[in-house]
Amino acid sequence: MSDGRKTCCFKSCDDVGLLEERIEVKTVLQDKHSKLLSTFLIGWHANGEAEFHTECWEKVLALYKSRKTKNTLCMHKEEKLLVKIAANAPEKFDSVSSIIKEAKKAASWIKKSKHCIAFTGAGISTAAGIGDFRGKSGKWTEEDQNHVLSKTSTDVCSTSDSIEDEPPCKKSKLEPDRAESPGEIDDDEVCVPYEKLRPTYTHEALHKLMIDGHLKFIISQNGDGLHGLSGVQNKHISELHGNVFMETCEKCEHKYTRNYYVMDDVASQYYEEIEDLGKSSLRKPKHAKKCELCGLNHRTGRKCEQKGCESYLKDTIINFHDNLDIDVLSNAEDEAEISDVILCLGTTLKVYPAADLVMSKINKDKLVICNRQETELDTEMPQTLRHKASTSDKLCRVYGDCDFLMKEIMQNIYLEHDLKVWDDQRSNRMKVYDAKRY
Repeated sequence: MSDGRKTCCFKSCDDVGLLEERIEVKTVLQDKHSKLLSTFLIGWHANGEAEFHTECWEKVLALYKSRKTKNTLCMHKEEKLLVKIAANAPEKFDSVSSIIKEAKKAASWIKKSKHCIAFTGAGISTAAGIGDFRGKSGKWTEEDQNHVLSKTSTDVCSTSDSIEDEPPCKKSKLEPDRAESPGEIDDDEVCVPYEKLRPTYTHEALHKLMIDGHLKFIISQNGDGLHGLSGVQNKHISELHGNVFMETCEKCEHKYTRNYYVMDDVASQYYEEIEDLGKSSLRKPKHAKKCELCGLNHRTGRKCEQKGCESYLKDTIINFHDNLDIDVLSNAEDEAEISDVILCLGTTLKVYPAADLVMSKINKDKLVICNRQETELDTEMPQTLRHKASTSDKLCRVYGDCDFLMKEIMQNIYLEHDLKVWDDQRSNRMKVYDAKRY
């Protein structure tokens, strides 16, 4: 959770107090904007970020859409472009008091549940140093920003211009959308090698809840291996989009969990360059094989160690256009079917078919949803229910960071002394995690 020491960046805001409940956005400032900043209606930070009261952000969006009239605020066309970029991925943060209230409700559900499961996305790993996808600084957000910048600023001045892109189309049952596909991440974008990533508070809390019987299963869309590193056993998790530390035999399907990143990015880059440029500056590895679905390489270069096999091993990551593993998806579907509480943490619920596991449980299970961006459920939920979410007996909706919510939930499940003992043991757990990596 942010420390809250921020004020509203809308220059016409009358409230000079510190923000708690707020909207945070990020745009792309260029050199040409430096001379215009004093004329802008928003006090953009140097990195392009800005924070607002919810009502002030709504006023900004209204000004973005409005045309110049007498005696009214007018937004410069260059600032309209900045707002358009920022509006693609706004992040919302509830007040601390609101989150504390929702955490109490969520904790009571967890303690009373018979089969509570977790459904996790990229948002639970941002605190570990890995980037997300649709946040204000996410990978797909930055791609969308570059797309907008490729157009002229005059394109955004029409009142009919839409701020938001159309929602992604649902894919076939076994084909994931690009949004949170872990196979799309590489070390250059993450900036932290996968071997150096360590479980966040949320990862550890979910593992403890599982050990103590409060949580039965985890369905994850992440490929970073942090759930497994925290101690969650393979039989208690379905990693829908694979795991960068796991490889499997092409022939006998024996699985190997490694302490190092198993993917051969060079071989995949070779095929990418052939596809994009018609040639590659790289020499094709002898073991490389182009996947007919994603067009990349899944072979890791190692061979199966089972007696008499010696077939090539392949990574388990699901790239764009790849099919999900039938057995992994089937296990997830079975667990979702018998669940009565689902903790949806750090996910936009826009990646199908994974999101179907949650969306099909609306009005059936109790749903705890924590994400800084709007989710598919928020979009589809009737407006009347959205305003009553905090009092709903089926929905606990929190806008904010997963670690903050989980800390509050844990305080409502465990005794203070017991929780402190567990918290104090984190340094020892870190040593265990270090020993499990290269």
